[in-house]
Amino acid sequence: MNLTVVEFLFLVYFALMNVGYAIGLTTTVRELARSMRRHQTLRFDALLLGQTHKPISLLVPAYNEEATIEASVRSFLNLRYPQFEVIVVNDGSRDRTLDVLNATFDLHPAQMVVPLTIPTRPVRGTYRSAREDRLIVIDKDNGGKADSLNVAMQYARYPLFCALDADSLLDEEALLRVARRFADDDDLLVVGGTVRPLNGAVFQGGRIVDLHLPGTAVERFQIVEYIRAFLVGRTTLSAYGLLLIISGAFGLFRRDVALQVGGYAHDTVGEDMELIVRLHRHAREQRRPYAITYVIDPICWTQVPDTWNLLRRQRDRWQRGLIEALWKHRRMFLNPRYGRIGMISMPYYVFFEALAPVIELTGYALAVVLVVTGKFSAPFVALFFLLAIAYGTLISFSAQSVEVFLRQRISRPGDRLRLLGFALLDNLGFRQWTLLIRFWATLTGPLRAGQWGKMERRRIDTGTPPTPPPDAGDPPRNPDVT
Repeated sequence: MNLTVVEFLFLVYFALMNVGYAIGLTTTVRELARSMRRHQTLRFDALLLGQTHKPISLLVPAYNEEATIEASVRSFLNLRYPQFEVIVVNDGSRDRTLDVLNATFDLHPAQMVVPLTIPTRPVRGTYRSAREDRLIVIDKDNGGKADSLNVAMQYARYPLFCALDADSLLDEEALLRVARRFADDDDLLVVGGTVRPLNGAVFQGGRIVDLHLPGTAVERFQIVEYIRAFLVGRTTLSAYGLLLIISGAFGLFRRDVALQVGGYAHDTVGEDMELIVRLHRHAREQRRPYAITYVIDPICWTQVPDTWNLLRRQRDRWQRGLIEALWKHRRMFLNPRYGRIGMISMPYYVFFEALAPVIELTGYALAVVLVVTGKFSAPFVALFFLLAIAYGTLISFSAQSVEVFLRQRISRPGDRLRLLGFALLDNLGFRQWTLLIRFWATLTGPLRAGQWGKMERRRIDTGTPPTPPPDAGDPPRNPDVT
């Protein structure tokens, strides 16, 4: 076998990537089995009556979320947990987000004097619901998601806060599943949970009552991707103490530590990952014992883009946020002071996440050029196809099989088969398309720092009609609302 140095390095890269996937798959099966055993013996009613729970503040930043905000807030208020509050921050929305909240929950002005230690955009008004005393709504000037979370974090009353997206829904037992980790571990800083696409699901009474595959290919590919990323990727990294990402759609944090490190950063579009890396860095530099972990149970359901253009914008932003967070904390890279985070986790995220589009697409291009020019090495092309396409497809198919046959969340046999079919197609076009989007984001990201990109929301199917809006001629209930 005659391979050039470049060909050999590309094969080593893909081999390492797939070895990691294989380790991840075996780890996932083990962790999933443990989770299922714990779930069988866990008595949620006992947790509800127990004295070890810690109160939680749910923080919900909302910008132009009129299509989803009612269903989301209702689902949050229906959660099974002894003590919690919901804080919705209207981040200067230009649509009817605040009107929908007012019509649904009957908002009234509420004086709240809170010392703000983290600078934020001005707060216009604070309101409480006449129908639900656990709901607080804060109206503020537009400042972005990080700014909204920082406002809500400082208004929060409880020692734990849960950062949520306004287009997400939670399983009714989500907080019970996650918060019990804090009761068992005083060193725990953050717990994340599995996020699944809400598209194709019907949510009623805090539970998924019907789950089927959505109608478009772009949504189905994302279901395959989410299952692989959360079920295999996050589970494995958490099991070995290497987790650098907690999804912005759901994460439970210790409020005091988050405030101590300055809250969410404004100078990145990946504020969720950046905060996790900063918490790792802070704890390591303070030489304090800590843990940042992840719950394998599917507890959060979020809307995913239903068009290719929206998906392009989202993946572009994710890639830029990843690079910004890694660059901001580049001092940790291969620095023994930061333990396994600096020596293993940071290099993994740099080479197999941030630089993956550049390396993988270069490998594809090299293989094509060698074949077209007739200079290809048959062993290289065969091994490249095996490692880059065939083995990756096998791993993706195996991950979907674990989801389909062990969890059985998708009940319809036809949908199960279609999901497995999309898993086979995932590495034959969709992955390469996302690599191109991320490659472009890598090249142009420094020129577009801080640009979020416009996203569109769809109404969440809860099986019930939304609350009708107030009459156009009615004056606003609250004169301070603009």
